[in-house]
Amino acid sequence: MSKFDEKVAGYKANMEKLGITYDADKLVACTKACGPSIYNKDGETVSGSDQTELDRVKNNYLIKKLGLSESDDLDGIISYAVETMGKSNRNKYRPIFYYLCSDKAGKFPS
Repeated sequence: MSKFDEKVAGYKANMEKLGITYDADKLVACTKACGPSIYNKDGETVSGSDQTELDRVKNNYLIKKLGLSESDDLDGIISYAVETMGKSNRNKYRPIFYYLCSDKAGKFPS
């Protein structure tokens, strides 16, 4: 099993633990969209309380990768992901966070 496959398996297990139903192919697409950040302990997670980090998700993922615009309630999409994963959850894994944002927006990276 490759390192990438191991990471995806870990994200699947985490989603199941959180009670989040998912589509495996879409999770893989969101994991690929994260690039090499999934192999970095700090880059692998999203801080739900750091506005700079959330702005980075908004600009680099929602706008640039998914093609959304400011009129698409980007803050609402991000809030949905934070709430679904749990505000107190310290391990908001970026691929899962991206998956939830994509799911809420109705778009997934190709």
